[in-house]
Amino acid sequence: MTEATITQEQFNLLMARLDRIEEHLAEQRRRADELEELKRDLIPIGNQMFKLAIDELAEIGSEFTAEDLFFLLKRLLRDTHLLLKALDQLESIMGLAEEMNRLMRPMFNTAVEELDRLEREGYFTFAREGWGIIERIVTEFTEEDVRALADNVVFILNTVRNMTQPEIMALANQSVEALREAPADENASLLTMLREMRDPKVRKGLSRMLNLLKALGDAPQVPK
Repeated sequence: MTEATITQEQFNLLMARLDRIEEHLAEQRRRADELEELKRDLIPIGNQMFKLAIDELAEIGSEFTAEDLFFLLKRLLRDTHLLLKALDQLESIMGLAEEMNRLMRPMFNTAVEELDRLEREGYFTFAREGWGIIERIVTEFTEEDVRALADNVVFILNTVRNMTQPEIMALANQSVEALREAPADENASLLTMLREMRDPKVRKGLSRMLNLLKALGDAPQVPK
């Protein structure tokens, strides 16, 4: 009874091994079939590529020979270290480009935010209006006017600089304040005005007016 049980176990083990061997053989046959199918698929492609290469080489004609191919291969093998160095430099450049991209992204975002702020605060609107002023100047002034402006730009700048001196600006401000605070008295008599001539400030103002009249008299005649 015991021997029969052992024999049955051995038989079952043998059958299991046979099943594994059969599965292995089936797997081998499947791979062989796949390789055969791949070979059948690749042979037409290889033939087509070979024919294409022949056609391309036929177009080159006698300009390219086998010696040239061997020379090129030897040159590539001899300069392998240069190719590797070039590849290393290319990798370094790509790494640098990635690093620059990483650094430039916050700057780009900051620039976009700053442009948005300028737009909201009206800088671009002001620039557009300023450009409109420039267009009006271009349309209103002729080439001769611009040339005359260029010839006298130094004199104009000097005049503007003199007009913006602190004492000149203070004098202009005082004149405006005087006209605003003390309007002209239409009923003032000649005696009253003569009496005002005794005021040192009035005499000083008259002196300045006389100097201004003299300067106007010395100025050249303005052409009509």
